[in-house]
Amino acid sequence: MKPYLAAAIQMTSVPEVDKNLAQAEDLIQVAVNRGAVLVGLPENFSFLGDEEAKVRLAAEIAEKSHKFLITMAQRYQITLLGGGFPVPVDGADGKMYNTALLVSPEGIELARYHKMHLFDVNLPDGNTYQESATIRAGEQAPPLYRSPELGNLGLSVCYDVRFPELYRYLTKQGAEVLFVPAAFTAFTGKDHWQVLLQARAIENTCYVIAPAQVGWHNPRRQSHGHAAIIDPWGVVLANAGDQIGVAVAEIHPLRLEQVRRQMPCLQHRVLA
Repeated sequence: MKPYLAAAIQMTSVPEVDKNLAQAEDLIQVAVNRGAVLVGLPENFSFLGDEEAKVRLAAEIAEKSHKFLITMAQRYQITLLGGGFPVPVDGADGKMYNTALLVSPEGIELARYHKMHLFDVNLPDGNTYQESATIRAGEQAPPLYRSPELGNLGLSVCYDVRFPELYRYLTKQGAEVLFVPAAFTAFTGKDHWQVLLQARAIENTCYVIAPAQVGWHNPRRQSHGHAAIIDPWGVVLANAGDQIGVAVAEIHPLRLEQVRRQMPCLQHRVLA
């Protein structure tokens, strides 16, 4: 693993797949122009809208998303994470997996993760979210992709960030960089988004790359934004703020080694 630049993309996705993919490519190109070789797209990058429409269009969204990720990775010669898109589950009465997919510069699938923790929450602002109404929870632990060039990459999606045991599992497998692509609500994000990301980075002494959705997607749905890259000490290296854009920062193995040497908490664990 050598030093390299990573990018966390920030989008405002809407219920139009082609429009979203065009926006995503524009932002990927910005990231590549800034030198990024590892690029992450947020959760729901290809579609964010009415759940009934998502169910109806799920097969089309899945096919277009998969093809897009392969094409972009090959075209721009990057390792690319699609942070979450619906993939229909056979025989599941219309339910889907919320799927994150990591693709190599050759267009080869490196890792696939089905989101385990589903966002079924009644928020104080009056909004209710019932992800489990259309999404089936993943049953497999998140994968770790081991790359000599990029380090050991662990996958997760959005609401997973509230479950530290998932990231400790990845760290015990050898994770050095944790992906947290998200469509975090504006209401919860203002209080919890950054502090949760920093906590996951600090307690696991890992880099965190967190692509995000931002702004209004429809009259009812607003995302917090602030896509970020955080170092193993919890320092925010880059933050995309509250506008569409890209957060780019360096992933440096010597910084990882330094923090783990100075704060060897992973070696001091008492409970498994």
